[in-house]
Amino acid sequence: MSANSTDWNPSSISNRILFEDNHLIIINKLPSEIVQGDKTGDSPLSDAVKKYLVWKYNKPGEAFLGTVHRLDRPVSGALVYAKTSKALSRMNQQIKDGELTKVYHAVVAKRPPKDSDVLEQWLIKNEKQNKSYVSNSKTAGAKLAKLKYTLLKSIDNYHLVEIELFTGRHHQIRVQLSDIGCVIKGDLKYGAPRSNKNASISLHARSLSFLHPVSKQSVSILAPYPTGDIWEKFE
Repeated sequence: MSANSTDWNPSSISNRILFEDNHLIIINKLPSEIVQGDKTGDSPLSDAVKKYLVWKYNKPGEAFLGTVHRLDRPVSGALVYAKTSKALSRMNQQIKDGELTKVYHAVVAKRPPKDSDVLEQWLIKNEKQNKSYVSNSKTAGAKLAKLKYTLLKSIDNYHLVEIELFTGRHHQIRVQLSDIGCVIKGDLKYGAPRSNKNASISLHARSLSFLHPVSKQSVSILAPYPTGDIWEKFE
């Protein structure tokens, strides 16, 4: 159930919790959900999670919830929120230090030129278009983007690609895959011929690995694919 639904109920969140303790809650985000409030005015997933926490723990006031990282609205998968300010600051530092490993899966219509490769490009963001472009190092505002992709499986003229991010640039996976001719299924902004039925793009935050900000124990999370559409072919 979308966080935008007026018929919010606890199961809309509880059924998608991938991890929860006193400091963190990790949700399997649905396509079309926004991570936190924006100019659209649509109700964000963060509001639904706060309602869930108030309901579950019978809190008298509003629950604290900090956004550790973001996923684009049409993207699905593992999303980390912090339940304490201590966890939020420490997780933010881990991201800054490159200590949180994020792996994505994408479905593309064209087979990648290599079965595995590392892509390094300079990207520039166009604020008005909310879109990034491949540029060069001399362009003002350009930032280096680096990722590794690996072809996992091919079926029915579609290809499942795994991506490990080494940097976290705006629309990085979308623009870098598009630049090598591997447009993500449904991603009209970066060249897909048609949209997915649910306005999603076939990009999923598949797994996360990090040290717990308080216990220092290793945490590894795997997010199930969205139901329906092309994903069921790759289960």
